[in-house]
Amino acid sequence: MKITKFFYGFLAITFFMASCSKDEVVETLPSESSDLQEEISSKALKTIGSGVMMQAFYWDVPAGGTWWDVIKDKVNGWSNAGIDAIWLPPVSKAQNGPFSMGYDPFDYYDFGEFNQMGSTQTRFGSKSELQSLISTAHNKGLNVIADIVINHNSGGDLESNEFAGKDTYTIFNPLSGKFNRTKYDFHPNDKYNSDSGIFGGFPDLSHKKSYVQDWLWKRNNSVAKYYKNTMKFDGYRFDYVKGFEPWVAREFRQSTGVFGVGEYWDGNVNTLKWWTDQAQMSAFDFGCYYKMRDAFMGNNLNALGGDMLWKRNASRAVTFVANHDTDEIINNKLLAYAYILTHEGYPAIFYRDYEEWLSKSKMNNLIWIHNNLAGGNTSNLWTDNDEYIARRNGGGGKNGLIVYINNSNSWKERWIQTNWSNRRIKDYTGNSGWEPVTQGGKWVKIQAPPKGYTVWSLK
Repeated sequence: MKITKFFYGFLAITFFMASCSKDEVVETLPSESSDLQEEISSKALKTIGSGVMMQAFYWDVPAGGTWWDVIKDKVNGWSNAGIDAIWLPPVSKAQNGPFSMGYDPFDYYDFGEFNQMGSTQTRFGSKSELQSLISTAHNKGLNVIADIVINHNSGGDLESNEFAGKDTYTIFNPLSGKFNRTKYDFHPNDKYNSDSGIFGGFPDLSHKKSYVQDWLWKRNNSVAKYYKNTMKFDGYRFDYVKGFEPWVAREFRQSTGVFGVGEYWDGNVNTLKWWTDQAQMSAFDFGCYYKMRDAFMGNNLNALGGDMLWKRNASRAVTFVANHDTDEIINNKLLAYAYILTHEGYPAIFYRDYEEWLSKSKMNNLIWIHNNLAGGNTSNLWTDNDEYIARRNGGGGKNGLIVYINNSNSWKERWIQTNWSNRRIKDYTGNSGWEPVTQGGKWVKIQAPPKGYTVWSLK
């Protein structure tokens, strides 16, 4: 996430360990109920993870309350292209009102309905426009994922705070009348000094406080349940999960049973795997992201042989090439998309890459390949500085594929072993005109263009 530029001029992240006694350890959490799962599966929506996620915003999208309508006009095309879910920015009123990207939350229940923090609408629009967007997306089979910021708050009034030893902006009396907060609900307070991290000097929510838990996920009109049952969101993207323990996101998500993915911004795959196991949900695969950066920006495809979350547990890896915070893979970006859209994991596409910066027809082709061919586990067939070849072995009604990525300045070709004997194959990208027949031993020669890629499967 990014801190709003209108409130702080710099980002200061400080991590420190929570100091609490053994009798303050959170009790064992309940398992997810089967009736919640049945409720979710009964929706007439695409299955999250069956297609591709669209990040439906970028940093500093146009202000003026028009963004929900912009996105509403695109959901039909996205659904037809093979998108199964859209990820929206934080939807509730933030301190900087009409200017904020939402990551400085003030009132979790104001979606552009109350005149506070300088506006009635949010930067993106009104509550009714948001509801119209969600309804339209659902009618097209798309799930809608809410970006949720539960580490910190902003916009409170000043009060004397004996726990902090200074006055703090920790009085929150939002016009929605829901989830009022004071110094007792933030760190430090009368019981807890800290948790795993604070962000940018914002008041840091104390998730072990029962009052905070009640409002975030336990009450019938808690934030989690209101987002799902009233606003009809189908999942959460948890912002800055380094700032609180994994059980917090787990409890929040399990209270409604919907999809969840955490932003644990760390390239250490061991840490990502630990977090997904503890939180029992997906995480963005920063391990994959940084290996792709090294491969495509460093012109060394050997980096793709490194460790990634999808290689540990593909069912909990959301792979990505860029997002609103991080866009370092500039050279050969389409090759990076060819990688994530042919490999395991749940790929997410960045709005500007799809709508503005890359070839939409080529992106749509890769989405089709992902949704129709990319099944089964992955076998690496060849990797060196300039070439990368991998085979998806098929499964789930998909024939599998072979992807050939060429980062050199000339055409390349190699003999590789497929899973098919005496079968004609074709390149589904159209980048090669070959339609070879595999030998009896399943071997075949394939090719890839300079700074390009091909994807092969049964004709």
